Amino acid sequence: MSNPSYWMTSTDDSEPAHPPATPPPDVDVVVLGAGIAGITTAYLLRQAGRTVALIEADRLAAGVTGHTTAKVTSQHGAIYAQLGRSFGPDTARAYGAGQQLAREWIVSEAAVLGADADLSPRDSYTFVERDSSADGQRREATAAAEAGLPAEYVTDTGLPFPVAGAVRFTGQAQFHPRRWLLALAARLPGDGGYVLTGTRATRLTEGDPCVVDTTAGPVRGRHVVVATHYPVFDRGLYFARLEPRRDLVVAAPTDAGDAPAGMYISTEDRHSVRTTPLDDGRVLLIVGGEAHRVGAHVSVAARYERLERWARERFRVERFSHRWLAHDLTSVDTLPYIGRYHPFTRNVWVATGFGHWGMTNGTLAGVLLRDLITGVDNPLAGVFDPLRRTVRQSAAEFAKANAYVAGRFVGDRFDAAVHRGTNGIAPGTGRVVGDGRRAVAAYRDEAGALHRLSARCTHLGCLVTFNDAERTWDCACHGSRFGLDGTVLAGPAIEPLAAVDPD
Repeated sequence: MSNPSYWMTSTDDSEPAHPPATPPPDVDVVVLGAGIAGITTAYLLRQAGRTVALIEADRLAAGVTGHTTAKVTSQHGAIYAQLGRSFGPDTARAYGAGQQLAREWIVSEAAVLGADADLSPRDSYTFVERDSSADGQRREATAAAEAGLPAEYVTDTGLPFPVAGAVRFTGQAQFHPRRWLLALAARLPGDGGYVLTGTRATRLTEGDPCVVDTTAGPVRGRHVVVATHYPVFDRGLYFARLEPRRDLVVAAPTDAGDAPAGMYISTEDRHSVRTTPLDDGRVLLIVGGEAHRVGAHVSVAARYERLERWARERFRVERFSHRWLAHDLTSVDTLPYIGRYHPFTRNVWVATGFGHWGMTNGTLAGVLLRDLITGVDNPLAGVFDPLRRTVRQSAAEFAKANAYVAGRFVGDRFDAAVHRGTNGIAPGTGRVVGDGRRAVAAYRDEAGALHRLSARCTHLGCLVTFNDAERTWDCACHGSRFGLDGTVLAGPAIEPLAAVDPD
């Protein structure tokens, strides 16, 4: 993609090579996906004495985790009042306890490892700018405090613009997510630990052992953990229970004295703010926002410009050095899915649906999956169980999300049928057009050459849309993303878009 994140560009030289190799011998656990959930799970299982093969289609921590804002906090927007209303105070308390557990484990393990991950304590804030929204902050502060969290209502945040109200969580943290995960992954190889990057899983046969077919050959394990962001291998109906959304992120170097000291997110429009240190003594101001569904019919480039404008209006910045997409999945009842992949399996596990709060939820997934696989009772497991029955809490979002998918499945085909021909496609842009009875994803490069792919997503057949900022083809139904050559950039799709020859 054309817009790499700071977390990626600042660690390109420190990533060890784990090229595809001969498949390892049979292991206790095969972990698919090397983001924060997959790497943490593999690390904890190795500590528990299990043999593990970690398999990643791309590079380590290069997907969702490499494009996050990386706040290590139990404050996930205004979630505690929502959980209390939907599930009751016990669930809100359990959710908060899980996030605190994850944060504390990261802090303590970083001290043990001496990991250079720019980990630093920070207070975390939600805030609102409209007076009419302040009562919601008061309710959230009360709900979070009742859930046992270090929360209080405040009006002083340290931001250089006025707020109407805020909730502060003390004792939280921020870090460099990729440096952290590369430090964990470095301890995996050897003595029963294996890491394969550039290796894509293509099929799973459940049994004892399970067999994962990959592009490097079959890998066998008694257990399989699917931590691939959107779960590959469609079983368990996750495609109907997850909504793919993304935020945009821009980053600008600035003097440390001009930047706020905490971590912030607006509960009105999801604008997010934090900093990270730079080698020259300045800090990088990281600003997120412009949330929308993956594959929406919007100009992503225009939304980047809008986000930069929002940041310039509030902070002293001269130029933006980085921009990237923060892409994540939200479950229909807001709680992550961590546990058994589907009702009929005993040894396939899943971790997904972190709702844009993967630093603690992904770490918690590693803790819970380690305990589930090793037979340790964990009282939090039931709260995050993918097989939980939450019809009342899920029904409205389930219906809304799947009505959207159905509408796009039909509507995009109609649009493609109406828009025929490629003469209006300017260099550097793309569009889905009708060509006979098929829909074609047509992109014209800067030299004027036309590149044609099937517009039909290889997951479940929805049509892709052109992302004008990243220059990718994105599927609005379930979040798959493809390069201009059709290569899979993000699942659940595992097969590339097929090239289409001109008639």
